[in-house]
Amino acid sequence: MSGSNTELVEALHFGEKMERSLQLIDEAWRTHGDGLVIADSLGKDSAVIWHLAKRVSPKIRGFIVTTRYKPRETKQLMREKVAQFPELRVFSNDSEQPEARYSYDPDGCCFDLKVLPTRQAVQQMEATCWVTGLRCTEGRTRTDLDETEERDIGLVKLNPILLWYEYEVWKYIAIHQIPVNPLYAEGYRSLGCAPCTAIVAGGDERAGRWIGTSKCGGECGIHTKPLLVTTT
Repeated sequence: MSGSNTELVEALHFGEKMERSLQLIDEAWRTHGDGLVIADSLGKDSAVIWHLAKRVSPKIRGFIVTTRYKPRETKQLMREKVAQFPELRVFSNDSEQPEARYSYDPDGCCFDLKVLPTRQAVQQMEATCWVTGLRCTEGRTRTDLDETEERDIGLVKLNPILLWYEYEVWKYIAIHQIPVNPLYAEGYRSLGCAPCTAIVAGGDERAGRWIGTSKCGGECGIHTKPLLVTTT
C-alpha cells in the first residue's frame, strides 16, 4: 500500500471516510453529470457505493456485467436490484466460448466475458467517469491505487471507498440495512464467477479467487485493461 494511502486508512475514522467518499462522488457528479456511471459488481463494496451514490443523487445511473458462470444467488440479486433500479443496465457477452475455458485460460475467459462487456457498457452509456468499489486493503493487486485515476484518456476512474477497511464496509451495510448477496453468509469474502471463487481460511479478501492459477488473488482485467477501445 502506498505511504499516503496507509496513513489515511489508519488516520481517518469511519465517519470521516464516509464523508470523504460522499464528497468524492458529489464532486464527480457535479463535474460529469450523466457521464458518471457506477460499476456494480453485486458485491458488498458495490452495495455501499450504490447506496452512497443514491444519497448524492437518485439520478445517478449504473451498470452490471454478468457472465454465464455467475452463481444463482448473484443472478437473483441482480434481477431484484434491476427491478428496483431500472437505471441499472445489464451487459454480458453471450458469444460461444470453449467449454470450461476458465480452467485452462482464465485470462482469456475473463477478458471475453468481463472486460469486453465492461467496454461496451462504458461506451454505450457514454461514461466520462466510472465509479468502482475498489479498496486498497483488499489484496496485493490493489495496494497502489488512487482515489481518482485516468488510465484511459477521457475516462476518469473514481474509487470513493478506497481507504475503507473490510469491517467498515460491513458496518455501513449494517447501519443502513442494505441487502447483500447471501453467499457472504456462507463464508465468502470476495465474489466472482462460481468456478473461480472459493471459501478460504486466512489470507486477504481476494485469496479465494482463481485458486490454482496464475491469477490467484488477482484481477479479472476490468481494472487493468484499457476500456476506451473498439469492441467487437
